[in-house]
Amino acid sequence: MKIAVAGQGAFGIKHLEAVANIPDVEVISLAGGNPAGTEEVAKKFKIPHWTTDLAESLKQPGVEAVILTTPTQLHASQAIQCMRAGKHVMVEIPMADTLEDSEKIVQVRGETGLVAMAGHTRRFNPSHQWVHKKIEAGELRVQQMNVQTYFFRRTNMNAAGKPRSWTDHLLWHHACHTVDLFQYQTGETAEIAQAVQGPVHPELGIAMDMGILLRTHSGAVCTLSLSFNNKGPQGTFFRYICDNGTYVAYYDDLVDGENKPVDLTKVDVSMNGIELQDREFFAAIKEKREPNSSVQQVLPAMQTLDRLEHCVGRQGKAVLKQAR
Repeated sequence: MKIAVAGQGAFGIKHLEAVANIPDVEVISLAGGNPAGTEEVAKKFKIPHWTTDLAESLKQPGVEAVILTTPTQLHASQAIQCMRAGKHVMVEIPMADTLEDSEKIVQVRGETGLVAMAGHTRRFNPSHQWVHKKIEAGELRVQQMNVQTYFFRRTNMNAAGKPRSWTDHLLWHHACHTVDLFQYQTGETAEIAQAVQGPVHPELGIAMDMGILLRTHSGAVCTLSLSFNNKGPQGTFFRYICDNGTYVAYYDDLVDGENKPVDLTKVDVSMNGIELQDREFFAAIKEKREPNSSVQQVLPAMQTLDRLEHCVGRQGKAVLKQAR
C-alpha cells in the first residue's frame, strides 16, 4: 500500500517511525509545513517525494491513503480534501476543533464510502486495551476515571522543543483523548458534562488550566485536570478506579493500585500505541471495513466537547458581566 503523510513535525515523525515497522506499507510522499524541515525529514526516512502542498501529494501515482498530522485548524478541511480526492484518511486527534466541522467530516465519509479514522491513540495503547478487554469480559466496571493531563507550555513550542506554527488547545486536543476514552470504556455518552477554566494567556489566547467533570447515566464518573503550567512530570496519567481493582495507565504502560506492573506483552502485536493505531487503519482499508476509532465512532466525543465549550463560554460571559 502506498501512502502519503502530511506534517513533518513531532507527531508526523512518530507516525513515520511506526509505519516503518508495518509490512507492505510504503510512504511515497511527505507534505510538510516548511521546505527545509520537510526535505530533512523526507531524506531521513527515504521518502522519494516531498512537497509543501498536500494537493501535490494526493496526485502522486498510487497513493491510496493519507495520514494527517498537520495543525489542528487544518484537520477538517484537509480530511475532506483527501476524501474528495478519493483517498482513505486518518486524521490525527482532534479531527476538528468544532462540532460543526466534525459533522462535515462524518457526512463526507458517508458520501464517499472511504475509510476515515481519527487518531484516538488511547483506544490502542496496550494499557487501555488491557482494561477494555477486562471490561468487555465483565471482569471490571469503571467507577471513576481520575485523569491528569499536564504539560509546561507557556510558549508556543511543540513536543520536540521546536516553535509551533499553531496553538495547541487543552479542550479540543488534550481533553478529547480522555472524553473519548471515558465514553469508550464505559460504553456510554456522558449525560452530565461540566467544565471550568483558568485565566486566558495574554499572548497564546488560550486557557492554561482547566477542570472537567463527566458522569454517565449508570453513575460512572470522570474527573479530568489539565494544565499547560505544570513544571514537573509531563503527559497524561489515567487512574481507573473499578469495582474489582485500581489501575494506573501512562501511555503504553500499566500498573495496579499497589504500583505493580501489569504484563501487557500479549495484549497486541506491538507495545507502541501509535503503531497499533496505524495498523488498524491499514487493516480496515484492506479488509474494507469500519476501523476502531472511525470518525463516526468518535463523533459523540466531539459532541461532548461542544457541550463543555458552551459551559466554559457561559462562565466567560458571566465574568464579563460581573466586570461591567
